[in-house]
Amino acid sequence: MSGSPSSGILERPNLVSLVLQSKKALQRGEALCHRAITLENASAQTALDVLALNAKVKWISDAVLEQLKLAASVAKSIEEKRSRFEKQTQTWDALRTDRTNILDGVLDSLGAQPVPPDFHETSSDSSLFGSPHSDSDEGHENENTSPHNSPSLTIRHPIMNGSNGRIGLDKGKGAVHGNGKVKDRKDRSRWKNLRDFVDERAINEALETMETERALLDDVFETTADYPVTLHDSLNAIRDGLPPPQTINIEEVLNYQGRVSSSMAGQLESLTDHLSSIEHAVEEDITEDDFLGDMTRDVEELPVILSELEESMGHIESSHEQLVAAKALAQQHLDTHHITLDDLEELSDIMSEMLRKQQEIEEDCTERLNMLHHHLVVIDDLVNTYTLYQMSFNKVLVEVARRREYKEAAEDIVSGMMAQLQAMTDEERRVREDFNAQYGAHIPEDIALYLHNPPTKWEVVPSGGEETEVLPEVDHDLIVQVRSIFPCALRTYM
Repeated sequence: MSGSPSSGILERPNLVSLVLQSKKALQRGEALCHRAITLENASAQTALDVLALNAKVKWISDAVLEQLKLAASVAKSIEEKRSRFEKQTQTWDALRTDRTNILDGVLDSLGAQPVPPDFHETSSDSSLFGSPHSDSDEGHENENTSPHNSPSLTIRHPIMNGSNGRIGLDKGKGAVHGNGKVKDRKDRSRWKNLRDFVDERAINEALETMETERALLDDVFETTADYPVTLHDSLNAIRDGLPPPQTINIEEVLNYQGRVSSSMAGQLESLTDHLSSIEHAVEEDITEDDFLGDMTRDVEELPVILSELEESMGHIESSHEQLVAAKALAQQHLDTHHITLDDLEELSDIMSEMLRKQQEIEEDCTERLNMLHHHLVVIDDLVNTYTLYQMSFNKVLVEVARRREYKEAAEDIVSGMMAQLQAMTDEERRVREDFNAQYGAHIPEDIALYLHNPPTKWEVVPSGGEETEVLPEVDHDLIVQVRSIFPCALRTYM
């Protein structure tokens, strides 16, 4: 009998220890669950803050992107205007090359056409063409030519004026000039050509002026060459600086916290039920070995349950920290947007200045391009002038040849008439001498006063005392050459 009470007394402290361990475990579980509920509520508020901040960030990002699209359109507009003007400039370059090639061809054609010396060498100090480009006067030519005169007025007036001087001509033997020297017409190596009577210095000055203005156009146009690149780089920098969208799924985080909290609540309920069972056993003084064994095993499981609660608490804390980090990142993005907006405002001011400057440059370049087109008109005038110059000179060659034919025909008529008159005069003189010899001695001198008068001598001279027309000699091969080059233009003269 004595053994039974003592063994019951020895078992009861074990049951009380189980109660204390269960209470301690329950208190720890309640603390963890309370902490979990607190963090869950805080997570919900943090989630609302994240959503609000993300909404602000997205709104500002969308607004910035719209402004960047507008800025990109402005940059594209500047680029298109520059491209359009570059095409206009390239078109002018092509026209310039074409016109200058034509002018070079005309000048080369002038250089290939010889001018007979008789056309410009009337004496040692005069010229039918004015002062030619000779070696002796290279340093003095064009002294009176103003650099502002149009280069289309550079021809040295190839006008024939044969009445201003006398040139002695001996058909087929060359011309005798004022210095008394006879030049060999067969040696054409020393002949001048039509290009020698062109003021090429004025032409070169005009072309150099055009090239200088073309280079200045490039210099002015290049002042805004970096505008499109600068704008695109600035736009890309601002666009790249925009924050990326949040990747956290707030709904999933909150749902995950809810599932973990529910699990923790179930575990806390099992701790509560376990403590209630042990307390009930103490109150009822239950001492069965089987019951005590079950309670001991349940108490041994308490560390595992607490460990699971702590692990669940760790998950809730981790998810809460995710939300806190997301809020901090959203706030950082919002703060970054303030800097972006400042950059965008600065870019707006820069773009306004660029547009103003680009407009000024376009107006300046347009004016310069119009001036360059005016230079092309001057080149066209030169081409037309020198073409007409060559055409007129060739007509002059044909006209001089025609006049020589007229002059020679008239001289032949005069020579024939002079010979006929001389023959008639000689015959008349012989007849009179025979008459006077036969009858004159028998008639008193005071009766036939004019009997011994000789016959009148006749002389055919230019009317009004004018000098005989002097014409330069034109070789036949030059006329043939002109006929082959300008058959249509000279048809009425040939």
